[in-house]
Amino acid sequence: RSEKHTLPSVWKPAYLFAFFLSFSSDLQASQAFEHYSLSEKAMDYRILQMDEDQDRMYVGCKDHVLSMDINNITHGTLKVFWPASTSKIDECQMAGKDPTHGCGNFIRVVQPYNRTHLFMCGSGAYSPVCVFVNRGRRPEVGRLFHIDSKTESGKGRCSFNPQVNTVSVMLNQELFSGMYIDFMGTDAAIFRSLTKRNAVRTDQHNSKWLSEPIFVDAHLIPDGTDPNDAKLYFFFRERLTDNNGNTKNIHTMLARVCPSDIGGQRSLVNKWTTFLKARMVCSVLEEDGTETHFDELESVFLLETDQPKGLLVFGVFTSTSSVFKGSAVCVYNMADILTVFNGPFAHREGPNFQWVAFQGRIPYPRPGTCPGGAFTPDIQTTKEFPDDVVTFVRNHPVMFNPIYPVGRRPLVVRTNADYRYTSVAVDQVAAADGNYQVLFLGTDKGTIQKVIVLPTNRSLHEDLILEELEVFKNQAPITNLRISSKKQQLYASSELGVSQVSLHRCHAYGSACADCCLARDPYCAWDGATCSRFYPTGKRRSRRQDIIHGNPLTQCRGFNLKAYRNAVEMTQYGVKNNTTFLECLPKSPQASIRWLIQRDNDRRKEVKLSDRVVSTEHGLLIRAAQLSDQGLYYCLTTENGFKRTVAKIRLRVLSEAMVSVLTDKQRSPWAWASSLHPKALLAAFSPAETLAVQQYCKERKELQSLQQRQQQPPPPPGPLRGDLAKLKPLLDRRKSRNRRNHSTED
Repeated sequence: RSEKHTLPSVWKPAYLFAFFLSFSSDLQASQAFEHYSLSEKAMDYRILQMDEDQDRMYVGCKDHVLSMDINNITHGTLKVFWPASTSKIDECQMAGKDPTHGCGNFIRVVQPYNRTHLFMCGSGAYSPVCVFVNRGRRPEVGRLFHIDSKTESGKGRCSFNPQVNTVSVMLNQELFSGMYIDFMGTDAAIFRSLTKRNAVRTDQHNSKWLSEPIFVDAHLIPDGTDPNDAKLYFFFRERLTDNNGNTKNIHTMLARVCPSDIGGQRSLVNKWTTFLKARMVCSVLEEDGTETHFDELESVFLLETDQPKGLLVFGVFTSTSSVFKGSAVCVYNMADILTVFNGPFAHREGPNFQWVAFQGRIPYPRPGTCPGGAFTPDIQTTKEFPDDVVTFVRNHPVMFNPIYPVGRRPLVVRTNADYRYTSVAVDQVAAADGNYQVLFLGTDKGTIQKVIVLPTNRSLHEDLILEELEVFKNQAPITNLRISSKKQQLYASSELGVSQVSLHRCHAYGSACADCCLARDPYCAWDGATCSRFYPTGKRRSRRQDIIHGNPLTQCRGFNLKAYRNAVEMTQYGVKNNTTFLECLPKSPQASIRWLIQRDNDRRKEVKLSDRVVSTEHGLLIRAAQLSDQGLYYCLTTENGFKRTVAKIRLRVLSEAMVSVLTDKQRSPWAWASSLHPKALLAAFSPAETLAVQQYCKERKELQSLQQRQQQPPPPPGPLRGDLAKLKPLLDRRKSRNRRNHSTED
């Protein structure tokens, strides 16, 4: 159900999950899950645009664009079939590109252009193309969806290679893209196109600006109250090279530009004059002072708050170094990001070209400032910037200080696990004892982990995995996650399709107060009868919820806690000198387990563990079972001071004589019984076994007598009247037909 992690070190083992719902049965049976795909083949689905106002979600995949209803993605999905031209596919294959994963039209840009149209671009079999798609006005949305323009070139708007990420933002009918602009994939650019003004891009082949970037995401983020100061932020990772051109390592970078930038007058003509970038750090500080870095950004999620500077940026990072493999989630405060961009610039000097903070004079207006904003009201366009400002930006685009996460540590760390995180979405949830951020983390195994981070008195947080959901079969990695707090739904995409799942499944925690409380799910609370959705506005006195402590002793007092001390007794048989396993599955991996044994007419005692008797995560393993091991075993668990009996197992060890009789292979399975007198046979059983045999014989005799009564001919029926008389010929014909067809089986 839930799982706790602490973060004293990155060198932690992989963990187990207590509450897991599989794709095949558990999730689909929960009635809170939907899955959609066009075919069984991998078609590389990407959720590219959410429109909660229109209740639609737009998904791009190979040769298709989908318009989905976010209430239920399987209802009323509209499709546009938009393949690459035959000639371009032939040219693509002749160039040696992958015919399946390369030579198709993979949709990578879907942006709202105006109230009625979307602008879409695809890879076009290594020849990018774009079109406008009519989605209709509000009454027509969900019914109208078709291409409504001629195809135009997508160069500078979408990458040629569909395996290379393209990120995009539409602002005032202008498209801003982060992509590779050429067929060979060597010229990366942040590019403005689809504009009535001049096209603008990053400085070409300037590794100070972009060095083999892999774009992850892009967002427009306000900077103060003046809309002219808002900046477009691009998240990407890039390869750094030393002075000899050798690749050193990968860093995650955050770059920004002003959307109103039209380039310089004499220098950086048609190039960004406001481009700046800074490194984003996500690392764990060891006790010896060394830092272990997670350098490869995989996914970004922005969680909005009331204040623009209170915006939180969540990032999923991975590390694939030769030392270890792992994932981490770091969260950044927008105020800290702005502080770095308003801080010192990086400068290289000295014989080794070391990075140092620039100490010289910084020109006015400060490089990176937007024209027409709060600090530059008299400058209307970037062409009015002084030459020294433009020259400074060209040579000093990097900030000296890196951007550190809140608390200078990750929220979540996973190392040496058999999975890694690929995507993130976050929901702000109001619970009885405060607000919580619930993280939904997609993995490369087709699962989503629902994680909550709890504050503690120590310097480190602890996180609980509330549940893990397998939303794709065949362990297809999750490529995108989108969340709708309005609909309380989560949407995931992979190469195999799109899945939709509810943010909460409170009923899965059971109807008991203690189980609901121990779940520590902020979406759920015990309402006096079952575990149900928690609403902060509810005034019901019986609601019980405790996220911080999860203590049922205080929350569920008086709600039949004594019932947890009892469990249904089961009988299990073991064979002397053979291994026996007594299963006990605690409700939570945080729970500690104790085993007690009660022998005949004796008090309960703790089981003495040894090399022969071993307690495991799933139960008690008894090697070379002896007659002295017989007794009533209790599996007791303790979590947050709450004790319960999870299992009561009465173990009986069969004697060697009985086993040899039962396993005699020289005779037929029942021949041994006919060779023994009934009393001699029963003598080989223990008293409890004898009672079981007698009960079986009694039930068998009752069954035989019932079958005999059913085989006797029924008494002759009385004369039929009315409608029954009319039905009799028809019934007779049906009975004869059944007898003829099924007499052998009967």
